[in-house]
Amino acid sequence: MARRLTPWRWAVLGLAALYFLVPLGASVVFTVDVPGQGVTFDAYSQILSADGFLSSLVLSLELAVATIAAVLLLMVPALVALRLSAPKLRPVVEIVCSLPLVVPPIAFVAGIATVLKWGPDYLSRTPLFETFVAIQNPTFPVVLVLAYVVMALPFVYRALDAGLRAIDVRTLVEAARSCGANWPQALVRAVLPNLRGALLNAAFLTLALVLGEFTVARLLGYEPFAVWIYNVGGSQAQMSVAVSVLSLLVTWALLLALAGAGGRDRTASSRG
Repeated sequence: MARRLTPWRWAVLGLAALYFLVPLGASVVFTVDVPGQGVTFDAYSQILSADGFLSSLVLSLELAVATIAAVLLLMVPALVALRLSAPKLRPVVEIVCSLPLVVPPIAFVAGIATVLKWGPDYLSRTPLFETFVAIQNPTFPVVLVLAYVVMALPFVYRALDAGLRAIDVRTLVEAARSCGANWPQALVRAVLPNLRGALLNAAFLTLALVLGEFTVARLLGYEPFAVWIYNVGGSQAQMSVAVSVLSLLVTWALLLALAGAGGRDRTASSRG
């Protein structure tokens, strides 16, 4: 049966490769083939000197780091406590964390904009008004971090839940507690080292989400990396596509590195 299915597997893999590689190849050709000039790599060589490239990329990376830290600080203790103390609430938490998948981004942004309008409309004479102003600072919009944390919940929950299912959390915590560790020490020293792969998966998914997110940032009036690519595409289409191609290749490279690290971790744990 396995030998009979082998040609079909190769056929499916070939179709999948064509589905991904043909558009990527067409994009690369578009960036290097200039009518009347032939093959040129100007679209790639001018990326670093393009106006707004570095600032938008740095902003997206800063937002990604803040989002990863916030969502992991929120979800890791919550899921560990859920698994130890209230396993019957797991379906409820799963549904709540999956809600961002069914809420359209336009509706999500409309809700955020409505809440932000409360500042000047109702809170202008209260100390909370300064908070509303601070979280909308264009230099580092905290409101985007809060929005991205909500949007990342489904992916982070799935990654961490899979990691927690693969280990015996209760035994690890009880062993750490019996050695004199308090609850934070048990979490950091006993549970987190065994969740390294799940944490990397959650961090990578969140990074990819933040770097590629467009709708929320665009409608709220900010210019992170994805919005910059869209804006520069109106005047420099080849550069815009070149940046997109490089971003995709970097994402694939990170994914392969993550898969390799996870494979090494599984091999080391099986040998141990």
